[in-house]
Amino acid sequence: MAQLAINGGKRLVPEGTIKEWPPIDDSDRKMVLASLDGHKHAFGPNCKAFSEEFAAYTGTKYAIFTNSGTAALHMGIVAAGVGAGDHVIVTSYSWSSSATCILHHNAIPIFVDINFATINMDEDKIEAAITPRTKAIVAVNLHGLTCNFDKLRAIAKKHKLVLIEDSCQAHGAKFKGVNAGKLGDCAAFSFNQNKCLCSGEGGMFVTDNEDMYNAAARLWSFGENATPMQSRDFHSYALGWMYRGSDLVAAFGRAQLAKMPRYFAALQENASVLTKRLKDIKGLILPVQPEGHLHNWYNYTNRIDAKALGWHGAPNLLRDAIMAALQAEGAGVGIWQSYILPDMTVFKAKNAYGGGCPWSCPLSNADGEKISYNREDFPEAQRHCDTHFGMTMPLRAPNGPEVATLVGDAFHKVFDNLSELDPEKFRK
Repeated sequence: MAQLAINGGKRLVPEGTIKEWPPIDDSDRKMVLASLDGHKHAFGPNCKAFSEEFAAYTGTKYAIFTNSGTAALHMGIVAAGVGAGDHVIVTSYSWSSSATCILHHNAIPIFVDINFATINMDEDKIEAAITPRTKAIVAVNLHGLTCNFDKLRAIAKKHKLVLIEDSCQAHGAKFKGVNAGKLGDCAAFSFNQNKCLCSGEGGMFVTDNEDMYNAAARLWSFGENATPMQSRDFHSYALGWMYRGSDLVAAFGRAQLAKMPRYFAALQENASVLTKRLKDIKGLILPVQPEGHLHNWYNYTNRIDAKALGWHGAPNLLRDAIMAALQAEGAGVGIWQSYILPDMTVFKAKNAYGGGCPWSCPLSNADGEKISYNREDFPEAQRHCDTHFGMTMPLRAPNGPEVATLVGDAFHKVFDNLSELDPEKFRK
């Protein structure tokens, strides 16, 4: 029994042990400096090359480099033919962009509760949420674990819905051997700082469908029918945004993409080591990898089983106490998202554009006013919010199995000394 660091004991994971992400080497410097020394710093040759290389990485026919994963998601909504007043099915727990992308085109999100085990949308609850106005499903492959696309494709086919993958966190993940990005009709990826493939900021829209590609490209570049790689007439034929990425960012992304096989292997090894170290801890619910799924471990997410630990108060208090103790030991854990999406004001107030739009816009035929965003309708998502914490950096290269083992030791130290913690001190 060792005194916890939060109470004055010695920190288990020494300062500086967990290295920063992403690793930068001479290959990154060479690519970025070459771009800087070039003459196209807006949408330049690296943007085109990055799109082609990422399409090859995912096995998709088309790819468009964007300035964010959020932009790529909006492009997916438009590519799916979603319009004002249409309904789109989406998970109740994710980053806000998974659902605000629906609002971006004046459509209405219809939330579905999660499967607590996978943290993804519960595929068995989707059909009950489908309405006559439903046009698409945004399937979020949360934290690097894909949804069950056998079930999703069957539902989409039955109800004639477009399947949009939110793979912003799912680089390299697979379902039954098929890459994330090829599982739906189109997909969005993010290259934000904390993603498994980082270009600082940026994203990618991918698809095998030429019509969807053209629709997404039109939105991506001012509503024009020709891209910057073609002869443009600078005429806006439809509502468009400026979602293009820049050459410097694409150069960095290309350099990092070349190292993805090594990064992915490190994630797999480190996650395996950590899982073995944590598997016998009472009261700790570990992340799952169902049969047929290949997780990329973007976020290694644990939950606290308060009852198993004999705690009968608010579960978030016990979670917060344990998380704070782990942080003090240097384990690098944190809460990823503390609100379920239906409880966020942008949805709950039902007034995204003013005047009640899109929920009460004329094209919605007042259907939107009947939609409920009550927290009580999403109990599994709320249970997850109250009990989870995750980690990203400890499992990323250049960190190796020795770091994963040390982080696992920190978990054991905290759980072996839970009697030292007073969860009531974390009541806000």
